[in-house]
Amino acid sequence: MGTVKRLNPLDWTFLAGETRETMMHVGSLSPFTPPADAPPDFLRKLMDEIRQDAQVYSPWNLKLKTPSIIASPLQGWVEDDNFDVEYHVRRSALPSPGDERELGILVSRLHSNSIDFHRPPWEVHFIEGLEGGRFAIYFKVHHALVDGYTGAKLMEAGLSSNPKERDTPMFYSREPAERVARAAEEKVPTLEALMSLAKEQAGASRNITKALFKTLAPGKEKNTLVAPMSAPKSIINQKISRNRRFATQQFPVDRLKAVAKAYDGTLNDIVLALSSAGLRKLMLELNALPDKPLTAMLPVNIRPKDDPGGGNAVGSILASLATDIEDPVERFRAIIASTREAKAQLSGMTKMGIMEYSALLMAPMMLSQIPGAVGRVRPAFNVVISNVPGPKKHLYFRGYKMEGYYPLSIPIAGYGLNITVVSYVDTLNFGFIGCRDTLPHLQRLAVYSREALEELEEALL
Repeated sequence: MGTVKRLNPLDWTFLAGETRETMMHVGSLSPFTPPADAPPDFLRKLMDEIRQDAQVYSPWNLKLKTPSIIASPLQGWVEDDNFDVEYHVRRSALPSPGDERELGILVSRLHSNSIDFHRPPWEVHFIEGLEGGRFAIYFKVHHALVDGYTGAKLMEAGLSSNPKERDTPMFYSREPAERVARAAEEKVPTLEALMSLAKEQAGASRNITKALFKTLAPGKEKNTLVAPMSAPKSIINQKISRNRRFATQQFPVDRLKAVAKAYDGTLNDIVLALSSAGLRKLMLELNALPDKPLTAMLPVNIRPKDDPGGGNAVGSILASLATDIEDPVERFRAIIASTREAKAQLSGMTKMGIMEYSALLMAPMMLSQIPGAVGRVRPAFNVVISNVPGPKKHLYFRGYKMEGYYPLSIPIAGYGLNITVVSYVDTLNFGFIGCRDTLPHLQRLAVYSREALEELEEALL
């Protein structure tokens, strides 16, 4: 079987979270526009080439040691000696000429299928039949093998910034660069370093206590700081099935920034405002809008005050989506106030403090993962909304230009909707992924988000 690569605790957690309904794989969808000299049989020739040259490198050749017991404490990765490239790289087609709605339906079905853990846990689908000779690439990978951000970066290795390049190798056939361990990780901790760590831990605990008191205490802050378990029950916080719906939307970044700046908000704030408006309108149509405002969990990057040399601290905040407010401008201003106050909570903390405080905010989410708890306990929040940086240059696959980059994340038990946005050059690409059975008409969120931007723009005139 060869060398076994042990899983780290976080990777094991993603395997342990895998169920029939909660599938812990992430994905992406990218449409491509053909060059002027594109051959009509491009994908057929590509698949012939892939079958003939099946070289694959780590991590794409790794499978689970014990696939029948995926959450085994002794679980690990081993190389697949019988790697089947035709299983992992597939060719699909839409009824020509296919449109964006039909593409979304196909990808929804593909994302609803569990990963086969008896093989390396990833798939790529080349989808042809789109209008104008276009095709799309749908990619999915289990979060235990690589996270979504890393997977996207690795897949980009199979793309090029040169539109004239026609022989770019597939991402899985590129030999990875040797990883060099950082010297700091090899050093034995000194007494001084250990004392500094203990001092930082004590400071983090004091800051966390102050932050929690401010969040939970009654008073003025109650309207802007969102406490865990204060989210209302809603249709997106129920039991979920394995079936998914997926919808996309794309906006010019400059257009979003202009609106955000006019209201003294940020790009993240406008993302929340468009998501909020879409959810409010859809839930009103379904007669399912809670009286209290929906809340969102936001992964955020904040540089700690004790890190002047740079670098980001990754934490989480809770923010109000102000879905109880009818006026779109007033709603946007309430969202801005909520996120500003939540970020202020983290800005005075060390990196350790940010991580510990975020863990405390997210801990109540685990209650909904207890069998029978969904629908009985109040959700820790209502929806996850993430903003992830993407490629800054236009990318090409053998001359075909990538039009957009749409992420597909993970709905989990009790949290049947996930909204992730990824930047690509001068655009922001929304990926709405949700449980098909608990959130009807999810594709309307994409339409309503565009209408929401137009409303905010009109209010400025």
